[in-house]
Amino acid sequence: VSTQSTGNADISVAVATDTGLITPIVFTANNKGLKQINSDMNDLKTKASEGKLQPHEFQGGTFTISNLGMMGIQHFTAVINPPQSCILAVGAPEKKLVPADNEKGFDLQTVMNVSLSCDHRVVDGAVGAQWLSSFKSYLEKPLNLLL
Repeated sequence: VSTQSTGNADISVAVATDTGLITPIVFTANNKGLKQINSDMNDLKTKASEGKLQPHEFQGGTFTISNLGMMGIQHFTAVINPPQSCILAVGAPEKKLVPADNEKGFDLQTVMNVSLSCDHRVVDGAVGAQWLSSFKSYLEKPLNLLL
């Protein structure tokens, strides 16, 4: 198995516009903090909604995030947009009863479904599963992102 690293995480985020779906890219997201990524995304969403994105701002990328959770969708499977290697489908959070080691035997917790589709020519499925496991641990304990 051969792998190639791009060195950068150029993350596309699916944005719905009046003319359809487009995936503007946050370039080198791996080198930016959350504040800068948020600022970049807000700028890109505005340009997308106004139809002012330049081709280099939406063509390419290495990984896409698609969030239908904001529309109340609990779970969906996203399709990879070539030449990207993966797409993360993010569903809506919901309150669920989960088993717990307490007097009641359960707790009410917020849970969220995500699914990762990988192009196995680029990302081995086992590597995708490891990434998804790490992603899950960061969602469960976000302060670990600061360590």
